[in-house]
Amino acid sequence: MSIFRHAAIVGFFTGMSRLLGFVREIIMARYFGIGLAKSAFEIAFRIPNLFRRLFGEGALSAAFVPVFAEALEKDGRQKANQLAGRALGLLATFLTLVTGAGMMAAALAMRYAPDNGRLAAVLPLLIIMLPYMVLICIVALCMGILNAVGHFVVSAASPVLLNVVWIAAVVWVCPRLGDTQDERIVGVAWAVLLAGILQLVSQLPIMRRLRVLPRISFTWRDPHIRTILWRLGPAAVGMGVHQINVIVDGVLALWAGDWAPAALSYAERLIYLPLGIFATALGTVLLPAFAKQAAANRESEIPATLARSLNGLMLIMTPAAAGLMVLATPITRLAYETGEFDAEATTLTARALVAYAPGLVVFSLYKMLTPAFYAIKDTRTPVRIGLLSVAINLVLNVILVVTLPTYYKHAGLAFATVVASGVNGAILAVILTRRIGSPGWRKLASTFARVILCTAVMALAIRTTEHWITPLARFTTATKTGQGMSLVALMLSGTIAYAAAVLLFCRGEIRGLRRSR
Repeated sequence: MSIFRHAAIVGFFTGMSRLLGFVREIIMARYFGIGLAKSAFEIAFRIPNLFRRLFGEGALSAAFVPVFAEALEKDGRQKANQLAGRALGLLATFLTLVTGAGMMAAALAMRYAPDNGRLAAVLPLLIIMLPYMVLICIVALCMGILNAVGHFVVSAASPVLLNVVWIAAVVWVCPRLGDTQDERIVGVAWAVLLAGILQLVSQLPIMRRLRVLPRISFTWRDPHIRTILWRLGPAAVGMGVHQINVIVDGVLALWAGDWAPAALSYAERLIYLPLGIFATALGTVLLPAFAKQAAANRESEIPATLARSLNGLMLIMTPAAAGLMVLATPITRLAYETGEFDAEATTLTARALVAYAPGLVVFSLYKMLTPAFYAIKDTRTPVRIGLLSVAINLVLNVILVVTLPTYYKHAGLAFATVVASGVNGAILAVILTRRIGSPGWRKLASTFARVILCTAVMALAIRTTEHWITPLARFTTATKTGQGMSLVALMLSGTIAYAAAVLLFCRGEIRGLRRSR
């Protein structure tokens, strides 16, 4: 099965998860709006979620999958399973210690730290959700094992459970926990922990059937384990650059206002929907593909594989980013504006969405490039460039938070993250080209220029349609049905215009994607 077909499978389930995550955020907006309870939950959840993003979508896979794939190729399944068991034992031990230390530190802070309403709202939720870090990282290891043997369905479907449990808790459990948002948000924290348990359990039957269910081992004297550890630390920093930036954004946003982290979170959800459907799915499939090419001494094939992936990235993510920028307010209004989420919340969230939208392209580029570095066993380069990106993000954050008006500070934080990630991706692209050869940057630049032209045609079509339907929209946007109809009309006009422009200006890229299926 080809890379793009594997990516389609992962993309389907990832898209389902993102869609449910979107529904989840709609429900959260209805019950919690952009109040302090929602903002406190977002900050608390980002700590264990950082480890999920690092290990589930990054460092652990980057360090473990190439070594496990090589062990499968050269030593057989039994030896590979022994390696996985040792990695599992080491991972569980380390994360349990980190979780315990984190819970103790949070408990001490609750008792001895100066009284602070925002900190007091965050810490109890953090204590509940920290064990999720252990569960979800073990899930990530299981997903890496399944992906290495060519099975993507169960691992891709696993995140759906988090959203299902989360939604059920908000709708049926939280209203019974008290009258205030502070009391009800605790139910969401416990739902996250329960979902982690279910995600782990769901992996086990298919691993047993495929004979890759490892027995946990605490014997860590293994050269393969040393190799994994040698790559894991740098990979964690390198792959976690964006997530570190997101956490910095969240902390500074909470300093800017009680509402700001929640507004950023709702905007991020709208970004992660298309990002997860395509870029995360393709990045998940590219890592084992690159690793197998490298293990078989076929590194010269990596640039061509990367070029096909980047072509698909540009054709999909560029118009998606532009569409989110042009339609930020109607999309936010339709998605969230109900219950506790009022018109002011729509305005604040839409501002963050406009600032985040270009990140669809740069975040996706990063997800395409880093697996290539990890496949050729280079985890240090992304670290060095990643640290530079973190520094750029921090400097821009401080400048924008200090200089921008209060209700634009959170948008400035979002834009700083996009700029820092863009610099990171550009430098990685230059270094990778020197290492393994060019994927054809001149041709890709030509494609990107034509995609930008097609995207401009799309934006013009949307604006023209908006002008024509504005008189009617005044009478229909008061209801969700009317808002939906107006938004569908705008999106449909943009999609038709973009498709026509692509068929006119990007025929070669379309043929290339068809051949690579």
